[in-house]
This record gives sequence, C-alpha cells and structure tokens, in this order.
Amino acid sequence: MKQIIIDLLAKELKGRLSEGNHGCPRREIENLIEIPPSPGLGDYAFPCFHLAGKFKKSPVEIAKELSLKLNKKLPKEINEIKVIGPYINFFVNNKLLAEQILRINENFGKDNKRGKILIEHTSVNPNASPHVGRARNSVIGDSISRILEFNGYKIEKHYYVNDVSKQVAMLALVFKPKDNFDSLLRKYVEANKKLEKNPKLEKKVFELLNKFEHKDKKTIWLFKKIVDTAVQGQKQIFSSIGINFDYFDYESRYIEPGKEVLKQLEKTRKLFEDGEKRLVLNQSGTGIERKMKSPMLVLARSNSTGLYPLRDLAYTIEKCKKGRNILVLGEDQKLYFEQLKQALILLKKPYPEVVHYSFVLLKDVGKMSTRSGECVLLEEFISEAIAKAKKEIAKRKTKGDAKKIGVGAIKYAMLKNENNKNITFDLDTALNFEGDSGPYLQYSYARASSILKKAGKKRKQKLEIKNLEKSELALIKAILNFKEVVKSAEKHLQPSLIANYSFNLAKTFNEFYHECPVIKSKNEAFRLKLIEAFRAVMKNSLWLLGIDVLEEM
Repeated sequence: MKQIIIDLLAKELKGRLSEGNHGCPRREIENLIEIPPSPGLGDYAFPCFHLAGKFKKSPVEIAKELSLKLNKKLPKEINEIKVIGPYINFFVNNKLLAEQILRINENFGKDNKRGKILIEHTSVNPNASPHVGRARNSVIGDSISRILEFNGYKIEKHYYVNDVSKQVAMLALVFKPKDNFDSLLRKYVEANKKLEKNPKLEKKVFELLNKFEHKDKKTIWLFKKIVDTAVQGQKQIFSSIGINFDYFDYESRYIEPGKEVLKQLEKTRKLFEDGEKRLVLNQSGTGIERKMKSPMLVLARSNSTGLYPLRDLAYTIEKCKKGRNILVLGEDQKLYFEQLKQALILLKKPYPEVVHYSFVLLKDVGKMSTRSGECVLLEEFISEAIAKAKKEIAKRKTKGDAKKIGVGAIKYAMLKNENNKNITFDLDTALNFEGDSGPYLQYSYARASSILKKAGKKRKQKLEIKNLEKSELALIKAILNFKEVVKSAEKHLQPSLIANYSFNLAKTFNEFYHECPVIKSKNEAFRLKLIEAFRAVMKNSLWLLGIDVLEEM
C-alpha cells in the first residue's frame, strides 16, 4: 500500500521538482511519509512543508492542489484522499488490506540475500564470569545480528578476546593450574588487593606481559590456561541464553601485525616517543583535542611492548577487509573509538560502524565493578530470574518454561529502551505477566496458540471478509506494519524498535481477543486466519529479540 502511494506522489511530482537537494525523488518521498497518530486521520500521510520553497505556496495550498489531482486517478487500493491541514492523508481499501493477511506465513518480512556483515560484540575481559552491567552488549549485539540476518545478510559474529591484557597478567600472579572458572572472580579481586597493598608488584605484571610478547613458553602456557578457562566459562553462559559466536579472535595474534601498523604510522610523521619513552600517536587537528587535554594515543610502552590500541588497530584493519563491519561498544568507549577511528583515517583505512549502548544499573545495586568484586554475575542473575518465574507460574496456577520466561524477561527489559538510554533494572517489573514485559509477549503468543488448538484443523465455514470490526482492522494494520518496522530497525541498528512494536502488537491482539469472539462466530474463518498471521509475526518478532516462544503458558 505504501509503495502504491509513493508511486502516485512520484508520478505527480515528476518533472516539477529537481532531483537535487531540494527535490523530492522516490526515496525522499518514502522517508517523508508518516503513519498518522489516530485511525481517523487515515493510514498514511504526506506532509507538504518540504515543498513550500519550490512551489512558492503555503503547505496547505500545495496539499489541496496535489490532492485534487491525485483523487482523479485513485487506484483500487486507495479508498479516499483527504487534505487535513498541510497533510495529504490516504485512506486505504480495508478489504484489500485484510486480504493480505491470508498470504502471511513464517517468511513474512524476510528479505533476499544481500551480502555479508561482520559484527563484533560482547568481548568481555577473560578475567571473570560476566556481570549483568555488561550483558546488555551481548543482548543488543545478538538482536542486531538477528535483525540483519532476517533482512537477508549473511552474518559473521565475532568475539575479541583480550588474552594479552594487564588483567590476565594480574591473574597470572595468583592463578593455580587447578583453579576453575568459578574461582576467577575471587582470584582477580585478590590480585587487585595485592597490587593495592604492594605497588611494586605492578612491575611483575609488566614483566609477564614483556615475556609473553617475547614468546616465553612458560608465560604463554600460563596465560593460555587462564584465558581458556575464562573463555570456555563465558561461552557456556552466553550459549545457555541463546547467544552464540562464529569466531573467537585472540589479541595475541595481532602482536606482529601491530608492529607493521607502527611502521605505517611512522610514515605519517605523527608518531613520536614521549618523555616516558612510550610510542605515542599525535592526534591534534582531528577534533580529539576538544574531548581530551592531551590528544595523544599511546601505542607502546617504554619497553617497546605494544598496548591494546595498537593490536586493536591491526585487528580492525583485518576485519574491515571482509566488508561491512559493525562494532557494539559501551558508552564509556566513545572517546577510545573516536581515537581508533582517527588513527584509521590517518592510515587511509576503513573503520567499523559503531553502536554505543548505555549500561544496566540494578535497582538498589548501582554501578558494578569486576575489579572490586562488587557486581552481580549474569549467571546468578539468570538463576534468580528463573526462580522468580517458577514462583509466578505456581502463583498463577498456569504452565510455562521458567527458563524461557526468565531469560525472555531479562532480554526484553534490556532491549525495550533505545541503545543509548540507561536502564535501571527491576526483576519484579521485568517478570510482570501483564505489563510491558517479555512474559506478556510470550503469553500473548501462547494465547493465540491456544485459540488455534481449540479450533482444530477442520474448519467448515466459508472464508469471507466483511463487516470488519475496529479492533480487527487495528490488528490487521499492526501485523502488516511488521515489514516496515524490521526495515527501520535494520537502518538504525535499533532493536528497541522491534521490542516496542512487539508490545504494541501484543496489546492490539489482546484488545481484539476481548472484543471479537472467534470460535463459532460469524467471521470465525477470517478471524482464525488473522490469529495465524498474528502468531507468525509475533514469533518472528520475538526471534529478532532472541526470545523463545511458548505454546502453553
């Protein structure tokens, strides 16, 4: 329907506007079309403000003039075109709209093959079990991967492992070969306390990093043992909630390529040795100086061992050779990414698209820190969510998979706000079966499944579309809007668009359920088809969020 409206407008405006910045080509028309806030204003609206300068008329006059011409050649898909202020409002043919519902299946909204995208997300330091505060990176990254895959892209999911970091070297001071994943956080806190009491130990930390870089076998073995223990444990936790990775890329692999990057940077005459004999990249003149007093990116220590940014540059250069590249980073990494980006621009290399997210704060907990041990581990938080879900199921005397409900509640609560918005997480609110929550969406899907199960496969009634109720029409439009929301979520890399759509879709379905009898009603055949379409779209919506559906609940 929207494409038909775009065609109408494009034909009418063709030749009357240039294709330049002030013109109105098809894509620009598509971007301008709006969905009105209430059904009484139509299904789509085109604002005429944009045309005022070119037409030398008021937007209201332009709307009237265009609507007169458009009304003369109305296609069957459009019932009426009205002028409401400076808007041209389009009312579509509801019967034809409803007929589209009959063609909806599990592939509705999916796109054809469109190339490959590499996405890097999560990348928790290999020094402990991940905490809840950082888990939003994984949930957002996984959802973006699903949205892009649904839109036709082949996705490579990468996890960058900082296996030659200061944190790993600190753990090496206290780690024993018998230590397991569950002991890592305690050991890391112990190492931090030792360094606080005895700052001289820091020298040992840097000695270990130097030994690793110079290929000391004993140090390499110890670091590998620590990192393997951490990565396997982290991988298992993320896998248990449906978040998986295709590749684990290790920082140590980029020690030698990092040295090549230094050689390239030397040619720019921006690389120099500072007063502490460190290798530093001068980034003045890039805009960085407006964000930090000293616009310098330190790349190597005085003992010539490389730092994380140097290896990250080498890693990013390699990643970007594969094509389009997306990186999910916390808001605390904004300045660092800008430094990385400017270094890549200096080297005339491409850089990734970045998605920054704000952190999760837990109610009555506040900001978490792995270093001090003051954090809520993701694994423990998931267990608590599952336990609370079990209690809720028992209280309601209903059915349901407590793990799917608990994990779904966590994911939805992390995704329903925009990426750059902070979240203060309250588990009781997240597990509310009747609010803006994951369980409410799962329950709506289960309710639809229950209706279809009761109806059975044998349906004798002839399918007719007539006398559509207001709530039926609202559900039809909500279902058909899925395609546009998916495209918008892809364009903006914003899972919250899918989350908010899913909630509105579930709410619209429940309003329909309460207002329109289905089984044994006069419109049973069509209404069952409408529920089937809702169920298919809700299942896809939840999949895009990484949330499992439940047939019974």
